[in-house]
Amino acid sequence: MSLLLIFLQNAISQGVSILFGASGEIVTEKSGNLNLGIPGIMYMGGISGLMAAFFYEKSTSHPNAFLGLLISLLVSLLASAFGGLIYSVLTISLRANQNVVGLALTTFGVGFGNFFGGSISKLAGGVGQISVKTTASAYRAEIPGLSKIPVIGDLFFSYGFLTYLSVILAVLLAFFLKKTRKGLNLRAIGEDPATADAAGINVSRYKYTATISGAAIAGLGGLYFVMEYLGGTWNNNGFGDRGWLAIALVILALWKPVNAIWGSFLFGGLYILYIYLPGLTRATQELCKMLPYVVTIIVLILSSKRNKHENQPPASLGEAYFREER
Repeated sequence: MSLLLIFLQNAISQGVSILFGASGEIVTEKSGNLNLGIPGIMYMGGISGLMAAFFYEKSTSHPNAFLGLLISLLVSLLASAFGGLIYSVLTISLRANQNVVGLALTTFGVGFGNFFGGSISKLAGGVGQISVKTTASAYRAEIPGLSKIPVIGDLFFSYGFLTYLSVILAVLLAFFLKKTRKGLNLRAIGEDPATADAAGINVSRYKYTATISGAAIAGLGGLYFVMEYLGGTWNNNGFGDRGWLAIALVILALWKPVNAIWGSFLFGGLYILYIYLPGLTRATQELCKMLPYVVTIIVLILSSKRNKHENQPPASLGEAYFREER
């Protein structure tokens, strides 16, 4: 297998968790909410799914891979959605500052993941001893037949189902936001909640639904990283800054889910580029890791200068809506 093919495969693998996080955040931001808790929610989704699979496999002598997948997937979605619910209650109902709540949620989520990850490691026999290989095998199962095609199979059909789900979700979200009435209502709320409210749209309900569902989608990024990418193991702080890259990708994608697909794979490639460049020092490696953020800043500057409305963030992004002040 050529070095270029290996690089492209790894770029895709790196980008999937970022794509899940960005897709979830796009849905959230389209409602006008800015959830900086996405990195923490990804941690919660990852460790919750791993814990569910671990206790399931410990409870039976003959664990079923498919059942383990269903259990871990459900628990991960519930845990991530709960994180979105916490954010929603605090920012929508209690009117707390969105940035503060988001950052606090990230701190909580990272601590939650590392605490329970370390605790389960000790229960399993020591640091790094968590292993749910039976369940992970279901997540990592490749497409039969197609994955054996030379080059094409390796590049397009050699991934687990969450990789393909991330792309399918992004496409469905794009259709939902542009072609459905509920999607148009959601975008209207993000642009001008007072006008949407006056038109009879339930602003709070849409904001709650978008934020909670967005968190659940983002949490799948954590589950992917733990189950498919790491093969059913846990590494404290192993996510790195992928959660923040997901938030940056929302800007690069110009709040368009389809753009997030190619953007996530671009970010994935830039994130690991330093591994494939010979002769780099530790300092230059760290500079290479900055490339996704540099690209995002450049895109933000260019889109601001062009001043096209469709390339701008929702007008009410990050602003609380008080109906009595309408």
